[in-house]
Amino acid sequence: MKQPPPPPFSSYEKLVIALLAITQFTVVLDFMVMSPLGDMLMKSLLITPSQFGLVVSSYAFSAGISGLLTAGFADKFDRKRLLLFFYIGFILGTLFCGLAPTYEALVAARIFTGIFGGVIGSISMAIITDVFSLEQRGRVMGFIQMGFGASQVLGIPISLYLANLWGWQSPFLMIVGFSTVVALVVMQTLKPITKHLEIKTERNAFGHLMHTLSQKHYQTAFVGTALLSIGGFMMMPFGSAFAVNNLKVSQHQLPIIFMVSGISSLIIMPLIGRMSDKIDKFKLFAYASVWMVIMVVIYTNLPPIPLWTIIIFNVLMMMGIMSRMVPATTLTSAIPKMQDRGAFMSINSSLQQIAGGFASFIAGMIVVQKDNFSPLEHYNILGIVVSAISLLSIYLVYRISQLAKKTAAQTPKGQAV
Repeated sequence: MKQPPPPPFSSYEKLVIALLAITQFTVVLDFMVMSPLGDMLMKSLLITPSQFGLVVSSYAFSAGISGLLTAGFADKFDRKRLLLFFYIGFILGTLFCGLAPTYEALVAARIFTGIFGGVIGSISMAIITDVFSLEQRGRVMGFIQMGFGASQVLGIPISLYLANLWGWQSPFLMIVGFSTVVALVVMQTLKPITKHLEIKTERNAFGHLMHTLSQKHYQTAFVGTALLSIGGFMMMPFGSAFAVNNLKVSQHQLPIIFMVSGISSLIIMPLIGRMSDKIDKFKLFAYASVWMVIMVVIYTNLPPIPLWTIIIFNVLMMMGIMSRMVPATTLTSAIPKMQDRGAFMSINSSLQQIAGGFASFIAGMIVVQKDNFSPLEHYNILGIVVSAISLLSIYLVYRISQLAKKTAAQTPKGQAV
């Protein structure tokens, strides 16, 4: 059934979207750049796929644990101050990554970065839920998810160019410089976000955390998020290594692949966001999931083929992967009550990070490489595992969709869902 047209954004709402999208861009770039640097890192530091998997998962695990520890406090403070605190910590952690001289130091720096960077997404989600109505959130999520595409169009090609010139540490130093400017702009322009503080609760931080964890309908959303993350993260760490060693893409051709897929996501994400505000969000998610499964199975079994063909398959696969996230995230945002949103988003983000870390670690155990220059083995098995998990997630997102509709029906008119 066709829904009524969503309300337009005010000028301040557009500013909020831009600020959150840019902060998301920097955090996503910091995480995403590890994949294209994967082959370079494994060769430079002489590490195995399982060791590289630990570099990726160490960020995710620390981010997940940090989110759980801060969940109880997430609804106790002005969301703007909370965002700035963790964003500054993220900048410091990224600086440590750029200065890391050894594998062990890099793992330690990724853990520190994850402690702060992993919480920023949940704070942004809480801000979106407080500022925007459910009818607007699909478009907002579409724009925020553009940070993923922008990181591929601008961030990753520039990062790879700098890495080829000055070493793998240079992209992290670039992120530090840009993020510092972003932090100053957020500090000056974003208004305090304190509406959730008006709802009084007698629960302390630990009690608030346990209350949020104990809600049955919240648990369904948490499990759905975990499965989505496992399916999305598993292939990511070894994408560049597969392209270089199996598909015979050169280090200088890698930026082209990321740039083209990034440009396509910049076009696709806003379209998906608008579609999710107009049609049933679950149906959109289900169609995107089936498409993703088909493309993952094809891509992970590709032999060495011309670059333009690799780019087409990569874009088609990423289209499915990213198109699932907007409707799923929008549906999940409708589940928590206003007084629980900060804790819910923190826990949800934590489970997302932990599940992603688990996925990266398991992927490192599945994928095998005889030496740093030989083809990856069992990458196609990884594709089968990802496909099975993605199909299972359709059922869980269906349940989340039903819960979101029930929550919307029970919410008083005029109050944001």
